[in-house]
Amino acid sequence: MEFSEKFGNIKENILVELDTKSKEMLSRGEEVINLSIGTPDIPPADYVIKAVSEAFLSADNYKYGITESKELLDAVVYWYKNRYGVELRHENIVAVNGSQEGIAHIAFPLCNPGDIVLVPDPCYQIFAFGPTMADVELYYMPLLKENDYVIDLDAIPEKTARKAKMMVVSYPNNPTTATAPREFYEKLVAFAKKYDIIVIHDNAYSELVYDDEPGHSFLETEGAMDVGIEFNSLSKSYNLTGLRLSFAIGNAEILKRFRAFRSQIDYGMCLGVQKAAITALMGDQTYVEEVRNEYRKRRDTLIKGLNSIGWKAPTTKATMFAWLPIPPKFKSSYKFSVELLEKAGVLVVPGASFGDLGEGYVRAALVHDCRGLERAIEKIKESGILD
Repeated sequence: MEFSEKFGNIKENILVELDTKSKEMLSRGEEVINLSIGTPDIPPADYVIKAVSEAFLSADNYKYGITESKELLDAVVYWYKNRYGVELRHENIVAVNGSQEGIAHIAFPLCNPGDIVLVPDPCYQIFAFGPTMADVELYYMPLLKENDYVIDLDAIPEKTARKAKMMVVSYPNNPTTATAPREFYEKLVAFAKKYDIIVIHDNAYSELVYDDEPGHSFLETEGAMDVGIEFNSLSKSYNLTGLRLSFAIGNAEILKRFRAFRSQIDYGMCLGVQKAAITALMGDQTYVEEVRNEYRKRRDTLIKGLNSIGWKAPTTKATMFAWLPIPPKFKSSYKFSVELLEKAGVLVVPGASFGDLGEGYVRAALVHDCRGLERAIEKIKESGILD
């Protein structure tokens, strides 16, 4: 047999390899604390669970949801106005089956083979892999510690900027956990207009900002609707990861083409799942505040605990992750991650899996309660890996 030269020999995600190792340890009766995948352990709000349960008692909700219901679109319009002060029309919204699916496909209706797409380094893997499927050329924008991991738009070569068709931006950022000031978005819109670049902004973590002003939308920026869209997800804010509830929101012309493309590969968001989104967006938002407060407590527990045992860990500003420099005696984030798993039974993600500039770091997800994180810290200390 012959397979695709481009994707036929692609390696599995590093998470799969580490997950296999952790399962082998668990099968031997060893304790493993998994801080790798960002799967929330916090249950959804009771009123959302009830709404979903009732929705799936109706046979009508098992049919294709080819188009979004008016109630769903109205709920998104209401939430964006109430949360960000952004006015939307129905044509500014397309429902997708999770932001990952949407970002994986957005380049197809926007880019030609060989076009340049600007992506961050390090970055959540789909930001680069998605456009790659559309046969584009990637240019990596460095996220540097000295710039607080905010993209330096002035550092992008003029020749590259003029050739670029699309750029992917994400704040609060996964994996670095950085936030971006409003001035960055103003500069981003001006940059996109100057070079006629479509901006794709991933906004999965705007509700998980801990110490600064509340997270905001790219679309709050004047002129943003002219140059791009953002993906906004209910997965982490409302702990509905398995329902795959996300939206592409913004420029109507971009979304018109995106919707037409998706009509060839997808039959829309499940009607029963749409009920969950409507209920979450229109319901009591104190739930989101409670989720944010719980993650803040976990952030404080992990960061203070790691520093207390000699692992110098910077404060996490946002998201449900911590971006941790590996101990100085290690040179490889992969080798450190494997040794941390084998010696301490704690599973994290090597930073190199997010790009070349992720080397030297690991990402830990705040997916255990404070007691579980304290146990992870205890196991790391007892392992001697920091000595």
